Amino acid sequence: MLKVLVPVDGSENSNRVARYVLKLASELKEPLDIHLLNVQHPLPGTIKGVAEQAKQFHNEEGLAALANAKKILDAAGAKYTHHISVGEVGPAVARMVEDLKCDQVVMGTRGMSSIANMVLGSAASKVLHLVNVPVTLIK
Repeated sequence: MLKVLVPVDGSENSNRVARYVLKLASELKEPLDIHLLNVQHPLPGTIKGVAEQAKQFHNEEGLAALANAKKILDAAGAKYTHHISVGEVGPAVARMVEDLKCDQVVMGTRGMSSIANMVLGSAASKVLHLVNVPVTLIK
């Protein structure tokens, strides 16, 4: 069974990624082991006594970002597992690929221009550099 990590952020691009994964699953002879991942940005600073509230906030925001992709997969009857992580997208995706022993990453790109991409870097570029599995980018 091919284990696929699908990072999503709640955008329309993420919805296209979910639809693509369904198409990929229909073309393969074996089912996919789909893992949806939303990476939440950490809250700035450290404030004593609010760790539980921060964890709850990240969980609620992560579930909201995963909602559309989950609806798309649910409507098709696809089985999946969802995960919420906190940190930078690239390292979080790389960690999840390693922890889950994923075979592939399928993720969206916002189509940043090459100059902006060189200056700012993109989540997709960082993932490409940090993982040792194939990465399919959906525009």
